[in-house]
Amino acid sequence: MSETVIERPDETAISASGLTGRVLVCSGGRYESQANAQIRESIMDGWAACFGEDNVTAVHISAAAASIALLKPTIVFAIGSYLPESTYFGEVCREARKIGAVTVFWATEDPYEQDANYRVADDFDVVFSCDRWGHNFYQRDRVFHLPLAASPKLHYMPIDETVEKTIDVLFCGVAFTSRKDIVRNLLPVLRDLNIKIIGPGWGELGIGFSDARIEKNQLVELYRRSKLVLNLGRSLHFENKRFIIAPSTPGPRTFEAALAGAFQVFHEDTHEIRRYFRPDEIPTFSNRKDFENIVATYLSDDAKRLSMARKAQARTEKEHLYKHRIEQALSVLKAEGLIG
Repeated sequence: MSETVIERPDETAISASGLTGRVLVCSGGRYESQANAQIRESIMDGWAACFGEDNVTAVHISAAAASIALLKPTIVFAIGSYLPESTYFGEVCREARKIGAVTVFWATEDPYEQDANYRVADDFDVVFSCDRWGHNFYQRDRVFHLPLAASPKLHYMPIDETVEKTIDVLFCGVAFTSRKDIVRNLLPVLRDLNIKIIGPGWGELGIGFSDARIEKNQLVELYRRSKLVLNLGRSLHFENKRFIIAPSTPGPRTFEAALAGAFQVFHEDTHEIRRYFRPDEIPTFSNRKDFENIVATYLSDDAKRLSMARKAQARTEKEHLYKHRIEQALSVLKAEGLIG
């Protein structure tokens, strides 16, 4: 797996999954967030696990068209956001068609940009959407749901039951309006606990709240020292005014935290979480009373929390790594007759 194009490869490469050819992964819009950059790195790990590192090359979207002509990949796999007008995928797909490559786009920001999906809808052979409900709103065929996941390289942490849990409740993330509403509703419970609610916009709520930004390695360490990790969805919609699509599939943080060994408490608007984790792996709440019951049940029961965290981590290792998602994507491409 490489990040730069250096020379024309041997054309007879065979992937770890038995497919002949190579994969070119392209992404990196002008305004790509750090979170998206980490997802890109995680997806590359998934391709490398399935296809073999030597058969996978990553390039910035600006270099993708030229790289296709040089590398002659079997699959051109674009990922990320389709919102920035400066991120132009049409040229990439035209170059791919010239050499007979299959073109795929994995929309990792659905449904928050859904109104702008016309920018990729007509160019790619297949589109994957990270959101189950949102994938129904593409006006084309060959659109499939493919949730995000976790990367062992970036997110795995062995569970160490000897680590002292000094934080009762942890949440890390931007204080979007929906998240603030949930947390304000939980304040009567949270005020009696040792909490760390961290991220831009939280500081105004007082003791236990901080506007700090947390790096990935810091976040994993916070998971290790926390009894309960809140999982709250986001509500920042950039272009989602036409159908006002409510997000359904759990975001990548759910899988990442589970792989890191966190005991998560998931705020649910739907039952979508149960497609991925059982109640004895990740408990859920939808109101203050539910949350009070969770605190009463789990906060002082180290053994129960540890058992559930282990189950959630094992589930993630078995079903929710990026290599599993790439395997799903390859299965779809085979079923659609696009690859052998």
